[in-house]
Amino acid sequence: MKLLGVIPARYGSTRFPGKPLVSVAGKPLIQHVIQRCKRARSLQEVIVATDDSRIRDVALEFCRVEMTSSDHVSGTDRIAEVIQRTKADGAVNIQGDEPLIDPAVIDAVANALANAQMSTAAALIRDVADYDNPNVVKVVVNATDRALYFSRRTIPYVRDAATGSAAEQLAAFPFLKHLGIYGYRREALLQLVKFPPSPLERAEKLEQLRALEHGIEIAVVRVNYEAVGVDVPDDVARVERLLSRTEK
Repeated sequence: MKLLGVIPARYGSTRFPGKPLVSVAGKPLIQHVIQRCKRARSLQEVIVATDDSRIRDVALEFCRVEMTSSDHVSGTDRIAEVIQRTKADGAVNIQGDEPLIDPAVIDAVANALANAQMSTAAALIRDVADYDNPNVVKVVVNATDRALYFSRRTIPYVRDAATGSAAEQLAAFPFLKHLGIYGYRREALLQLVKFPPSPLERAEKLEQLRALEHGIEIAVVRVNYEAVGVDVPDDVARVERLLSRTEK
């Protein structure tokens, strides 16, 4: 299966304008992500999808760049435009603000497409602070590790532990947090972007619910990985410290 690794990147982030080009440990953020993606064995090629010439000019030093429409409302739409121009069988959507992305996670998500229309990753919640945090999306799966639902609420509700502390509830069930990486088979991706935002998607502000509501199965691979992203300028120093440890 020919799979592309596509990194959607835009300049106009509300919380951090110009984020893909910010210097992190002496390199543009987007360079860190590209170089990590290139270590993945499952990707035939790594592509940055952007609508900004500044990002293009920097990323071109490290990988192929596809200029895409500035009208896209999500990275998924941007990736679909790229896929339509190629003969690839599918793509892995990699967040452009995770300079520590583990290539093994990329490979796990890519390999899951052998038996699924879509795929993603999840990790056990170990930090109590993540338990009630609506920015940490939770996922529940069935017996074959297909996603049943994603929510900003903590799911499932563990009735027998409901009166306990967050730590006690966390110990009562293997809660999973969703990691923002997706694999798509070509047909599923091109079908997904044709659907309008679904009711659950609009309620939770989670695009993956559109796929579930329209019957697109999502395989969930369980990984031992803690996503560390650059969301706001204050995150840069923290990521630099982590990079210094991993690159020693």
